[in-house]
Amino acid sequence: MFDSFNPNAASTQDAGIYGLPFTEEDAKIVIIPVNWELTVSYGSGTFGGPEAVKKASMQMDLYHHDFPELWRKGIWMDEFPHHFKAVHSGLRKDALTIIEAIEKGVMDESKPKYKTMYEGIRKANEDIMLWLSERIAFWKERGKIVGLLGGDHSIPLGFHHYLSDKEQYGVLQVDAHLDLRNAYEGFKYSHASIFYNALQFENLQKLVQVGIRDYCEEEAIMVRENPDRIKVFFDRDMRKRMFERASWQEITDEIISELPHNVYVSIDIDGLNPVLCPNTGTPVPGGLQFEELIYLLNRLKNSGKKIVGFDLCEVAPGDDQWDGNVGARVLYQLCGLLMP
Repeated sequence: MFDSFNPNAASTQDAGIYGLPFTEEDAKIVIIPVNWELTVSYGSGTFGGPEAVKKASMQMDLYHHDFPELWRKGIWMDEFPHHFKAVHSGLRKDALTIIEAIEKGVMDESKPKYKTMYEGIRKANEDIMLWLSERIAFWKERGKIVGLLGGDHSIPLGFHHYLSDKEQYGVLQVDAHLDLRNAYEGFKYSHASIFYNALQFENLQKLVQVGIRDYCEEEAIMVRENPDRIKVFFDRDMRKRMFERASWQEITDEIISELPHNVYVSIDIDGLNPVLCPNTGTPVPGGLQFEELIYLLNRLKNSGKKIVGFDLCEVAPGDDQWDGNVGARVLYQLCGLLMP
């Protein structure tokens, strides 16, 4: 169907992500966009992340250094339901009311109005989780490779829900934050709680976190108390080792050796140096350089482990297309990661 498609030509306005001509029937890879950022409390904008990545992807050359034939497999972006966007619009106002009350020191969770707000936000996040789990199952039953594109980092819980009755697996998380808080700011499904929640699924065997450089005492305690399930490669520790002549190859091989055979990859864009993602919601100095991330992902692909899914979250459009530009390239690399 793509015999007439010229991968060297400019993208047309009616093309799909990366300017590709594929439909949901003939694409091998399906990207599910999730426009969701109910609980973000610092910088917002990740709601528009999927569109920013898609827009930037139209300018990306398809002859990729690692995967020159990847585009031929077909990549197609699903559509996030409009009714969820409407729900988000209303509940985001409630979330901001709660966050403002917390910041002003006047929060009283016993008040009926706050209880109602919290309950509405909790239910909406559970609805998203269940919808996403079912949507992933829908595409998997049709033989598709599935990846998620956020939105904030709360959204992958739906993928972990889908995996919860499958084989044991591990997670490779690249992030500036541990995301192990229990109900941050009272939100059970906070973006800062994604892996606290995901670890409630027993078949998530091991969480390996890379690039971490911002965390609280509660999270540090959880890491210390769960050495068999959580392994952290702090950014500062990795840099110190590299300053003292350890190679990135040595460190990536250690990272990968901590993972079981089945691996889910979760990329929060703020795991990168914020020069690469200045508009993300919670940027932190330090972080991986772009080629360090690509090397890690390629090393994982060549390790013989089975990649069972992925997400890319926290891409937020700014005044230019820089964050979307970087995000589009990370997403393409993740697509290549899952191809045999």
